[in-house]
Amino acid sequence: MSPLPILHIARARGNRATRLTSIAALVLGLASQNSVAVDAQQSAQTQEDGAPVRLKADTRHERDDATIASPLAAKPAPYLPSEFERYVQRALAGEVTGDPERDFKVRRFGAELMEPGKRVGLAYESNGQIPSDYVISVGDEIQLTLWGSVDADLRLTVDRSGRITIPRIGPVLVAGLRYADLNSAVDQRVGQVFRNFKVSASLGRLRSIRIYVTGFTSRPGAYTVSSLSTLVNALMQAGGPSSAGSFRSIELRRAGKAISSFDFYELLLKGDKSADFVLQAEDVIHIGPVGNQVALVGSVNKPAIFELKAHEALDDVLKMAGGFTAVADRSRLTVEHLDARNDARISELPLPQSEKLQPRSGDLLRAFSAVDVTLPQHKQSKRVKVEGEVQRPGEFILPASSGISDAIKAAGGLTPAAYLFGTDFSRESVRIAQQDNYERALRDLETEFTRATTTQKAGSADEAAAQASRSQGSTKLIERLRAIRPTGRIVLQLSPKTISLPDLALEDGDRLMIPARPTTVGVFGSVFNGGSYLLRDDASIEDVLRLAGGPTRGADASSAFVVRANGSVISARQNSGGWLSFGAGFSSIPALPGDTVFVPEELNKTTFIQEAKEWTQILYQFGLGAAALKTIKN
Repeated sequence: MSPLPILHIARARGNRATRLTSIAALVLGLASQNSVAVDAQQSAQTQEDGAPVRLKADTRHERDDATIASPLAAKPAPYLPSEFERYVQRALAGEVTGDPERDFKVRRFGAELMEPGKRVGLAYESNGQIPSDYVISVGDEIQLTLWGSVDADLRLTVDRSGRITIPRIGPVLVAGLRYADLNSAVDQRVGQVFRNFKVSASLGRLRSIRIYVTGFTSRPGAYTVSSLSTLVNALMQAGGPSSAGSFRSIELRRAGKAISSFDFYELLLKGDKSADFVLQAEDVIHIGPVGNQVALVGSVNKPAIFELKAHEALDDVLKMAGGFTAVADRSRLTVEHLDARNDARISELPLPQSEKLQPRSGDLLRAFSAVDVTLPQHKQSKRVKVEGEVQRPGEFILPASSGISDAIKAAGGLTPAAYLFGTDFSRESVRIAQQDNYERALRDLETEFTRATTTQKAGSADEAAAQASRSQGSTKLIERLRAIRPTGRIVLQLSPKTISLPDLALEDGDRLMIPARPTTVGVFGSVFNGGSYLLRDDASIEDVLRLAGGPTRGADASSAFVVRANGSVISARQNSGGWLSFGAGFSSIPALPGDTVFVPEELNKTTFIQEAKEWTQILYQFGLGAAALKTIKN
């Protein structure tokens, strides 16, 4: 077609702007045709010469990386629990503290995937493998490589007319092609100009599309995502459903019609992505309101708050939670009904009879651990440890009705060296009770020391220093006493010549220690030479004390005591009327193998200097009084 008729048509319309546009289009069209013709002629000439043609891309239509649309840059929203989540948390751990590290450990199922650190952005989506049925459209980038008779490495962007323009070859219509057909289409077009070449066409940077996320989401609005994005990618980028949004009622709408109904639980529980469609421009993802919710906590693999559909029952909730743990009590669950405030709110559901029961919205279900369930003592097997002078020391599992004699039989019986009088029988339940009583006694002692310190008044600097020293000593004494732990020993009240142990019923965790017969006794405390001494036949406690040099000057002899090997205690106060008769009190008590004699230090005593000062003050005051009386008499 000649340019004259075109110009004639433009003039006939009488519009100056139209005339200028038509003229420019005509000139560009002719230039393009001439360029293609010349390039084809030059290419044919080059192929005849045998040298490959080097093609250079026209970059006028290429886009810079910065011009590509990016996802909505928004500050990640913090996790906002629903009112039901707060109710469950308070039911499990008391008041909510507001600390996200401590609170809301039991969340909605799937909510952790929507946390800011786990959302998928555009850069990640674009790096995925491109499916073969991907449809090329405006804005996609084509990476084109030619070699052989023609040499080129080009990056071409699909323009608004759906074409890419290859230098010396011309435009190629690629919009609407499947990615699998791209290579053959480009090969066919290049083959019209060149021969003896190879071509490789692939997709580089993909176009961006705009989609909308609406409904019950934390951040509704328009989002720019990759053209490869799916419904799940867009949901994660938008922050997912809000606390009032549903994970199970999500629609993908295209051109005003719902084309997919997506249930997030199908993906999370079964790995089913059949409803996760690839998005197209102007798609709408609509999140519906949350449905019925129940909480399942306790001995299950995934404690969480689950959203239920109308037909789902108790066994479906258990499957969502991954079933019971290995130590769970599978025979029952308890349910707390939120809507039964005026009645008994907690009831027990036997399993498997109640598996088809449909929970109510707001129910709190609990699974229990079988490990925490304790049988009565008369039904429990007894795990006991037997040590010392037995034939086979070790741990033994005995029947529920076993006693001490059964434990000794299980250990093979006693050896000839067994010293039954010194048997140490310890029990865990007794140790706990002893610890409680011991802590109470220490608190009382600490209170008494504090009261004595605060009520004393110092008459001088020396007295103040002495009180401070006594207070510091009391504090150290309390610290040392706190470091001591009761052993849980039960005193069996045996006689020194016993030949058998009382057949006391055993408890789980009991420990029986039967020592060998000792040959020494110990003397410790405020004595001149504390230590262990060889026991002489017919020796008394007084004789043993003499071996250690007797009590020192600072000893509280009236509080001395003897700990027998069987755990019993004999004190000097039981056997004497005071400290002046100390020797007479212990002289009649025979010493036994394994005895420990302890003579404590006197705590509430004054030094010689303090006593001297007090007597000097008394005499001084007495002297003043005598002088005054003499003056009055005269």
